[in-house]
Amino acid sequence: MIRLTDEMREHVNSALEKGYPCIIATASGNGEPGVGYRGSVMIWDDDHIAWWEREPRNQMQNMQANPRAAVIFRNHELRVGWRFYGEVTFHPKGDPLWEQVWDRVVPAEQARDPERIGTAIIMRVDIVRDILPQVLQQR
Repeated sequence: MIRLTDEMREHVNSALEKGYPCIIATASGNGEPGVGYRGSVMIWDDDHIAWWEREPRNQMQNMQANPRAAVIFRNHELRVGWRFYGEVTFHPKGDPLWEQVWDRVVPAEQARDPERIGTAIIMRVDIVRDILPQVLQQR
């Protein structure tokens, strides 16, 4: 069972503000890796993480071909961090979750998509590891 903690929520949801944006890791259908920073990552609920994909770039194409992804958070000053692994779903404009994710995206990231052309991504978390990477939780 996965139950993301209040500590995870506090750190992940304020990651961009504190200068430690999360990293999203994906792989294409043929295994080509993709890695990038995302300032919009948030703990969505007890077992999901969400973020806003502004452009249909490499990461989006990878997730469409292979919906498995990893989200990494690390604050080296506080020596805290986690790796979250799971399966993503896409919520484009018109989907009720699109608007709900947008409403929770931090203002700095909303400003980077003033025309709101992005897609909401929600990842069901299946495994949580610490930075070592010891398994902390598993579905």
